[in-house]
Amino acid sequence: MRDGFDGRQFVITGGAGGIGKTCAADLLSRGAFVLLVDVDQTRLDAVRDGLGAAGRVSTHCSRLASPQEAAAALDAAGRPIYGLIHMAGLFEPDPLDPDDHSVWDRAIASNLTNGYDLAVAFQTRRDLDQVCRIVFCSSGAYRKGVPGRVSYSAAKAGVVGLTRGLSRQFAPHTLVNAVAPNAIRTAMTTAVFEERGQGIMATIPLGRFGEPEEIASVVTFLCGPGSTYITGQTINIDGGVWHS
Repeated sequence: MRDGFDGRQFVITGGAGGIGKTCAADLLSRGAFVLLVDVDQTRLDAVRDGLGAAGRVSTHCSRLASPQEAAAALDAAGRPIYGLIHMAGLFEPDPLDPDDHSVWDRAIASNLTNGYDLAVAFQTRRDLDQVCRIVFCSSGAYRKGVPGRVSYSAAKAGVVGLTRGLSRQFAPHTLVNAVAPNAIRTAMTTAVFEERGQGIMATIPLGRFGEPEEIASVVTFLCGPGSTYITGQTINIDGGVWHS
């Protein structure tokens, strides 16, 4: 077996995004089966075709906008699930408009509530013969905040609380952890880097932005045999920005 992943089923939300598809590629290279979940079927199809792992990649188009949609996404795997990797999220400017609550509502729904709904559904869809894994995606924003994206920062802090609570609730049958990327090159961060990339770069001790592969490798570790005594943790992947 290759790192213990052969034949195991993973569900990756945000599967058509830069980090999600990179996580999928890494797991597929180790023999896993992967269901990609995203909001855009055209992008899902393109990622599936590009991964080139015929018979081991499937897709499901969903906004994960309700408990029922979250459950349906997991059911689309068609078999017990070993690992849930929740990368789906929304990163939009927050004008702090006193007359418009919609940005806050979308940020909490798309970054936090859907993770809760997926975890609840996962309880009855996990592989009962394995110690399973859930990996959530928080963000460096939860520690330091992001100017102009207060709602997003709050939602990602909530993901950390969700991780801690579920790690106790689901022990010992499921290990629940999170990653907290910061300044990673993806389509989602392009506008921010264009706006204030030099200022962000100045805060990074390693002197560069991160790559999706550097997130995927940590996710794979958290799903593998080397992390069997790790749960409830949020791992910073930020080039040294945060030290405590």
